[in-house]
Amino acid sequence: MKHFFCLVIIVITFTSCEKNINFDLKNADDVLVVDAQIENGVAPTVVLTKSFGYFSTISPALLAGSFVHNAVVTISNGTLTHTMKEYALPLGGGYTAYYYTIDTANLATSFPGQFNTQYTLHIMAEGKEYDAQTTIPALTKYPDSLWFKPAPLNPDTNKRVLMTRTTDPPGLGNYVRYFTKKNSGNFLPGENSVFDDAIIDGTTYEIQVDPGVDRNNKISADSNFFKRGDTVTVKLCNIDKATYTFWNTWEFAQQSNGNPFSQPNKVIGNISNGALGAFYGYAAWYKTLIAK
Repeated sequence: MKHFFCLVIIVITFTSCEKNINFDLKNADDVLVVDAQIENGVAPTVVLTKSFGYFSTISPALLAGSFVHNAVVTISNGTLTHTMKEYALPLGGGYTAYYYTIDTANLATSFPGQFNTQYTLHIMAEGKEYDAQTTIPALTKYPDSLWFKPAPLNPDTNKRVLMTRTTDPPGLGNYVRYFTKKNSGNFLPGENSVFDDAIIDGTTYEIQVDPGVDRNNKISADSNFFKRGDTVTVKLCNIDKATYTFWNTWEFAQQSNGNPFSQPNKVIGNISNGALGAFYGYAAWYKTLIAK
């Protein structure tokens, strides 16, 4: 009986302290969202869209109507400055995506990405101007070796895990992002795709490389495995600190979405004038192998 009365007192104490907290979330103005990248040996691409309201219902029509058209987008490598052109990409179902890349009618000032080069992006869209910078660093970090092995402690003998042995160059500041491609699929980033060398600086280490994931679909229990017979291409990109910070904070926010116990988080981009998103450079290394 004594324990019962103690329990009643505790319940009354906590319920009497309850307070309803209501958040008045106002509709914010649309802002520019920039997804811009440049990779060694590849032409730069820029996708411009508008942000959505918090309570917006995401639909194909809403996404199709979010693209920003007729922007003036220029990119410079310090020697050449190129004005990019907007192109349409039919998606099927009557929908079209739009992106900016090199103007094939003005190839004299165009250029692909190069190692160890800094780039400046300038955007004029809907009466506002935006700037960003990124770097394709030198390609100094990539796997010494890659190999498959049967998934440990798993009864399915067709499942494989991909392993890598990598040597980190001495000195802090080696940031990477990785993707994998299975068979004829697309390159997909890992669920945690970016890493720094704060702990493994200057060491040689072995680690499992998880398959890239499609964040439009629910991540399954098999997301850590490849299958016997898969043709797998690994894309490892050396990146600068700003690119690492953007994707690190973006992935943390994406994984925390809907979790009431997660820490508050802000995605940190590198576009000026209040725009969202980032301009990022990739020093890319590729390797294809078969899961035997």
